[in-house]
Amino acid sequence: MPQRHSKNNNDLAFFTYDEKKKLGYGTQKERLGRDSIKPFDACCLCLKHFIDPMCCQKGHVFCKECIFECLLSQKKDIQRKQAAHTAQQKQENQEEEDKLLQQKARELEAFDQQNHGALPQYNDRNQSRDKTGFHGANSVKVTSYEEEALRTMKAFWLPSATPAAPAKVDAPSTSTVCPEGSEKLKLKSLFPVYYTEDNSEKKKSSSLDKTFICPSCKVTLTNMMSLVALSSCGHVFCKKCADKFMAVDKVCLVCDKGCKERHLVNLAKGGTGFAGHGDNLEAKDFKHLGSGSGLGLVRPAVKT
Repeated sequence: MPQRHSKNNNDLAFFTYDEKKKLGYGTQKERLGRDSIKPFDACCLCLKHFIDPMCCQKGHVFCKECIFECLLSQKKDIQRKQAAHTAQQKQENQEEEDKLLQQKARELEAFDQQNHGALPQYNDRNQSRDKTGFHGANSVKVTSYEEEALRTMKAFWLPSATPAAPAKVDAPSTSTVCPEGSEKLKLKSLFPVYYTEDNSEKKKSSSLDKTFICPSCKVTLTNMMSLVALSSCGHVFCKKCADKFMAVDKVCLVCDKGCKERHLVNLAKGGTGFAGHGDNLEAKDFKHLGSGSGLGLVRPAVKT
């Protein structure tokens, strides 16, 4: 069966809608798959199964080694920026002091020349004049406007003569931030997290991967469930059990340690791939259409 002529008509002076779609023009949308979604038992930094998990007060879970290295690198970066800022302030203060000394020297020289007489006195006629061009109260500037412009002109078209603005270093923040949520994070605010592993005989014989369950209702933990960790002891429960027992009894069901409502921390989760999950699981990318851009190779043409 022959195809429609409208989709194969390429002798027009403009691109048709079908041609733009085949070239990848405009906003391209694509649903994220399972490989693009972080599971609940993965570190937010290395994206691998966590080892000795640590959690912040916002519910982001990291490996102990990963978060320690991240905070240590942030502290080193802050020290480097502070040293650069201190050196810049020292240089600016030194320049201000030099300017004040030069201004005082010019004032003393002008006062001395004015007291020796209204006319300038020279020991040598061929002696070069000073940089300012003034030699007395009634003298005029030696250099003309054109000569001054030529002396101070910068050849901006030459890389070697291009004027460069000094790079100003602002005062850095002295606090470390969470790499996932960008809020202030201190080492003492982190607490260890303990997941309950499923040690049943059926699970041991059927799977080689670790599976975690809620210690209260024995339900397998997945990305579809909302998880809650206790910052007082670190045990993880599903949100239903946490709201039903811990929020009422004020005690952990595993270690019988007392807890308060502020100790309940909702853990962040990656996603499930369903629209009702609440997370943004759709990737968008806007692409312009241009000659020689090679956008036709980005997405294969759809056969109709």
